[in-house]
Amino acid sequence: MSQNCAFVYSEDFLQYKFHDDHPFNQLRVKLTHDLLRTLGALDDRHIIAPRMATDDELALIHDRSYIAAVKAAGRGELPETVALNYGLGTEDTPVFPNMHEASALLVGSTLTAVDAVLSGRVEHALNLGGGLHHGFRGKASGFCVYNDSAVAIQYIREKYGLRVLYVDTDAHHGDGVQWAFYDDPNVCTFSIHETGRYLFPGTGNVNERGHGAGYGYSFNIPVDAFTEDESWLAAYTTALREIADFFRPDVIVTQNGVDAHYYDPLTHLSVTMKTYRVIPRLAHQIAHEYCGGRWIAVGGGGYDIWRVVPRAWALLWLEMTDQADVFGPLPAAWRERWQPLSPVALPLEWDDPDDLYPPIPRRAEINEKNAHTVEKALSFIRRSHSNQL
Repeated sequence: MSQNCAFVYSEDFLQYKFHDDHPFNQLRVKLTHDLLRTLGALDDRHIIAPRMATDDELALIHDRSYIAAVKAAGRGELPETVALNYGLGTEDTPVFPNMHEASALLVGSTLTAVDAVLSGRVEHALNLGGGLHHGFRGKASGFCVYNDSAVAIQYIREKYGLRVLYVDTDAHHGDGVQWAFYDDPNVCTFSIHETGRYLFPGTGNVNERGHGAGYGYSFNIPVDAFTEDESWLAAYTTALREIADFFRPDVIVTQNGVDAHYYDPLTHLSVTMKTYRVIPRLAHQIAHEYCGGRWIAVGGGGYDIWRVVPRAWALLWLEMTDQADVFGPLPAAWRERWQPLSPVALPLEWDDPDDLYPPIPRRAEINEKNAHTVEKALSFIRRSHSNQL
């Protein structure tokens, strides 16, 4: 087990809670933490307590008027009509008590991970409480109040002066991060996600390539609904390899939403745990090949909190700490502890069965369409490379 990694964690992450029936449930972080502890793959030497982001840090990305509105909303002092102008009080992002404090802690936890890595204390750091990639400069969106990844990237740029590769494997397009750095040639964003034809936020087309000096540093691969492991991984591995070689980053930040899984209730993709073994493996390789090992990973989407998220996020940590050769049954003690609370039967093993879902009728068509999308997404790199030869 590598000790050169940090796991940022606090049970205070659970304070980021809209209401009992909301799909965004930070209990999934606790479930993952407990699974890793039970497995013996995480101990006190890895744990770093998070801090709360300051207003000045939040203002690296967010308008101060918006920060003030979030504070007022959390105190019950923001009129509903005003709140809606800021994306607060919607069905996706309802107001809850102490909203600012809970949200600022998630941002601060990602900044804690950044400083742990870039100070040289560790090579890799994981903050599963983060990954809220839909937050905008002056507006909440898609379960996200503040955008911890965007704040962290700007923090890296200003404090450390490093070039950042941001990789987003959430089923939803990483819109908030993309738009924050759309004109910045020192931040390269890559999002692979379900096409916006069927899914929030409806953006992330291949022709979103950046603006001004940032043109050519934004990459999107919108895969078709019902995409399976083979096609998803072909797109991811081909794109990330070519993008990393093109951009040659100083540090990699990965957003690890796990809502592309077949079980996820909010999306329409069909990947399994096979994909969630490969995603961190390639990111890990890229970190060492281009970034001197510097890798900051955050959480993200994932709405089957019982069957999918703990396994997938545990596999992320296991890869990060060189313990990824875990197969077979899940720890019985973990299953016995949580099964009484789970509304579904917990999985028996780390990996999914081969017959998890019935055959996809349009498989060949979907695979062909995705391959064509990859070609279009990477055409800028390939043309640039051809011109240099």
